[in-house]
Amino acid sequence: MKLLMKTTLAAAFLLAGPVMAGDPAAGESKSQTCVACHGEGGNSTLPMNPKLAGQYASYLEHALRSYRDGGRKNAIMAAQAAALSDEDIADLAAYFAAQSSEMFVVPKK
Repeated sequence: MKLLMKTTLAAAFLLAGPVMAGDPAAGESKSQTCVACHGEGGNSTLPMNPKLAGQYASYLEHALRSYRDGGRKNAIMAAQAAALSDEDIADLAAYFAAQSSEMFVVPKK
């Protein structure tokens, strides 16, 4: 029974694929085009654009890969994600996950 459990667990890790830990500092420099729609630090002030700040990195990575690879449909996001490498995606996800989500954002003057 223990052997079956260990084998199953090992197979699950192998099938899950590589886990990339992104670099938040690199993600910050790559996030400049995201600011127009998603706000500084991922805190969008527009109701139609989701806040990225504080989201789980794994969710953000999955979403960006899905936009890039065509599994998720949105013309704007597909165009933005088209040129992103897996490393770019991991860095962006790490950056936005590390940001604090602000309930209300007051625009900077």
